[in-house]
Amino acid sequence: MTDVQTVRGPVPAEQLGNTLMHEHVFVLGEEMRQNFPDFPDRWDDDVRVADAVEKLRQCASRGIATIVDPTVIGLGRYIPRIQRINEQVDINIIVATGIYTYNEVPFQFHYTGPGLLFDTPEPMVELFVKDIREGIADTGVKAAFLKCAIEEPGLTPGVERVMRAVGQAHVETGAPITVHTNPHTGSGLVAQQVLAEEGVDLTKVVIGHSGDSTDLDYLCEIADAGSYLGMDRFGLDVLLPFEHRVGTVVELVRRGYADRMVLAHDAACFIDWLPAAGKAAALPNWIYTHISDDVLPALRERGVTDEQITTMLADNPRRYFSA
Repeated sequence: MTDVQTVRGPVPAEQLGNTLMHEHVFVLGEEMRQNFPDFPDRWDDDVRVADAVEKLRQCASRGIATIVDPTVIGLGRYIPRIQRINEQVDINIIVATGIYTYNEVPFQFHYTGPGLLFDTPEPMVELFVKDIREGIADTGVKAAFLKCAIEEPGLTPGVERVMRAVGQAHVETGAPITVHTNPHTGSGLVAQQVLAEEGVDLTKVVIGHSGDSTDLDYLCEIADAGSYLGMDRFGLDVLLPFEHRVGTVVELVRRGYADRMVLAHDAACFIDWLPAAGKAAALPNWIYTHISDDVLPALRERGVTDEQITTMLADNPRRYFSA
């Protein structure tokens, strides 16, 4: 039996239970927060921690046992705060290593690496592997998966470099991968191609944000190559309405792809990209409980069985994290 590393330590994959495969606890620009603590909302660590505990308790009360948090460098990963929260709520939180960028690598890597001013082996690979094997900083928490991104700008040199480093770290460690993609540019297929060139097992890859698309040909092509479709932005109705998201999942289930989909919201307890009041008003369903309260009943009404829901919500995450 495979053990999966969580914030509270290793958990057997068989015990992950119902799992939301792409949720953030916090998305923060730490440098902004340190220097402009009132923008866009006043930061109070105790208040934010208490709020996160309450929101995760609500999530757990719906029968969700695990959330998978792909907050990496570029999104404000800070594990001590997550540990503090997880001490107060009975839910598994699985954390990631990697880098989130739409364009360039962080400047810390700009001059150091293969063929650069300081010509060394790719330093990102070493850092990712260390997070997985030894733990993140001095927290004792080990990352259980890798994260990279490819967005509307496409495969820029910086994006490709991070993606190949993620692929190489996967080959070295076996850790699975989640990729933030923009399905409207076909970037999920690009990610699969690049990762496959690095020797990645595509059955260990979630092509994130696939649920933003209703293009069934595109989605089936990704799934047929072996990867999981991240139907993981329920509640972000501004990008695609609820009925379209539900209808796409229903049709993919009908076509036999229940074993190639995972579910989530891509929500956060707090994200400093948006004013909190405006976010709550514009996106009232972009919360951890939307799938449990609204999406699953809608899927059942449209003929998706409890067995198929269990496949998407529990069986697929378990297989993704199993060796």
